[in-house]
Amino acid sequence: MATNYGPVEIAGVVAVIGVLTYACRLSFIALFGRLDEIPPVVERVLRFVPAAVLAALVLPSFVTLDASSFAADKFVAGALAAGVAWRTEDVFATMVTGMGVLWAIRFLL
Repeated sequence: MATNYGPVEIAGVVAVIGVLTYACRLSFIALFGRLDEIPPVVERVLRFVPAAVLAALVLPSFVTLDASSFAADKFVAGALAAGVAWRTEDVFATMVTGMGVLWAIRFLL
Protein backbone atom coordinates (compact mmCIF):
# COMPACT_ATOMS: atom_id res chain seq x y z
CA MET A 1 0.00 0.00 0.00
CA ALA A 2 1.82 3.07 -1.25
CA THR A 3 1.01 6.47 0.14
CA ASN A 4 1.61 9.50 -2.02
CA TYR A 5 2.71 12.59 -0.18
CA GLY A 6 2.12 16.01 -1.64
CA PRO A 7 4.45 18.98 -1.73
CA VAL A 8 3.00 20.42 1.49
CA GLU A 9 3.79 17.29 3.50
CA ILE A 10 7.27 17.01 2.04
CA ALA A 11 8.00 20.69 2.73
CA GLY A 12 6.72 20.23 6.28
CA VAL A 13 9.01 17.27 6.91
CA VAL A 14 11.99 19.17 5.48
CA ALA A 15 11.17 22.18 7.68
CA VAL A 16 10.85 20.03 10.83
CA ILE A 17 14.13 18.26 10.12
CA GLY A 18 15.82 21.62 9.51
CA VAL A 19 14.53 23.06 12.78
CA LEU A 20 15.62 19.97 14.74
CA THR A 21 19.09 20.05 13.18
CA TYR A 22 19.43 23.75 13.96
CA ALA A 23 18.27 23.17 17.54
CA CYS A 24 20.81 20.39 18.08
CA ARG A 25 23.68 22.52 16.82
CA LEU A 26 22.52 25.59 18.72
CA SER A 27 22.27 23.60 21.96
CA PHE A 28 25.97 22.72 21.82
CA ILE A 29 26.93 26.31 20.99
CA ALA A 30 24.83 27.61 23.87
CA LEU A 31 26.14 24.93 26.26
CA PHE A 32 29.80 25.54 25.50
CA GLY A 33 29.21 29.31 25.51
CA ARG A 34 28.15 29.10 29.17
CA LEU A 35 31.00 26.85 30.28
CA ASP A 36 34.40 28.34 31.04
CA GLU A 37 36.11 25.05 30.41
CA ILE A 38 35.11 21.87 28.62
CA PRO A 39 35.11 18.89 31.01
CA PRO A 40 37.95 16.41 30.36
CA VAL A 41 35.50 13.55 29.78
CA VAL A 42 33.78 15.51 27.00
CA GLU A 43 37.13 16.42 25.44
CA ARG A 44 38.14 12.75 25.37
CA VAL A 45 34.86 11.76 23.72
CA LEU A 46 35.00 14.60 21.18
CA ARG A 47 38.45 13.44 20.01
CA PHE A 48 36.78 10.44 18.33
CA VAL A 49 34.07 12.41 16.49
CA PRO A 50 36.10 13.10 13.28
CA ALA A 51 37.05 9.43 12.90
CA ALA A 52 33.48 8.32 13.52
CA VAL A 53 32.09 10.79 10.98
CA LEU A 54 34.68 9.78 8.39
CA ALA A 55 33.89 6.10 8.92
CA ALA A 56 30.17 6.79 8.63
CA LEU A 57 30.70 8.60 5.33
CA VAL A 58 33.25 6.24 3.77
CA LEU A 59 32.29 2.76 4.95
CA PRO A 60 28.89 2.50 3.20
CA SER A 61 30.52 3.21 -0.16
CA PHE A 62 32.39 -0.09 -0.22
CA VAL A 63 30.31 -2.32 2.04
CA THR A 64 27.10 -3.67 0.55
CA LEU A 65 24.31 -5.88 1.86
CA ASP A 66 23.75 -7.54 -1.51
CA ALA A 67 25.91 -10.67 -1.53
CA SER A 68 25.94 -10.88 -5.33
CA SER A 69 27.54 -7.46 -5.83
CA PHE A 70 30.64 -7.46 -3.61
CA ALA A 71 32.69 -4.38 -4.46
CA ALA A 72 36.10 -6.04 -4.26
CA ASP A 73 37.91 -3.16 -5.95
CA LYS A 74 36.62 -0.61 -3.44
CA PHE A 75 37.22 -2.96 -0.53
CA VAL A 76 40.85 -3.63 -1.50
CA ALA A 77 41.54 0.06 -2.14
CA GLY A 78 39.88 1.01 1.15
CA ALA A 79 41.81 -1.60 3.08
CA LEU A 80 45.14 -0.49 1.64
CA ALA A 81 44.30 3.16 2.24
CA ALA A 82 43.35 2.33 5.84
CA GLY A 83 46.71 0.60 6.28
CA VAL A 84 48.56 3.61 4.91
CA ALA A 85 46.54 5.94 7.13
CA TRP A 86 47.29 3.84 10.19
CA ARG A 87 51.00 3.53 9.36
CA THR A 88 51.81 7.05 8.16
CA GLU A 89 49.01 9.23 9.60
CA ASP A 90 49.31 11.28 6.40
CA VAL A 91 46.01 12.28 4.81
CA PHE A 92 47.50 13.01 1.38
CA ALA A 93 49.34 9.67 1.24
CA THR A 94 46.13 7.90 2.26
CA MET A 95 44.10 9.56 -0.52
CA VAL A 96 46.78 8.95 -3.15
CA THR A 97 47.09 5.30 -2.15
CA GLY A 98 43.35 4.66 -2.06
CA MET A 99 42.57 6.36 -5.35
CA GLY A 100 45.69 5.00 -7.03
CA VAL A 101 44.87 1.42 -6.07
CA LEU A 102 41.22 1.83 -7.05
CA TRP A 103 42.10 3.28 -10.46
CA ALA A 104 44.78 0.62 -11.04
CA ILE A 105 42.38 -2.21 -10.23
CA ARG A 106 39.67 -0.77 -12.47
CA PHE A 107 42.15 -0.17 -15.28
CA LEU A 108 43.60 -3.67 -15.09
CA LEU A 109 40.27 -5.44 -14.70
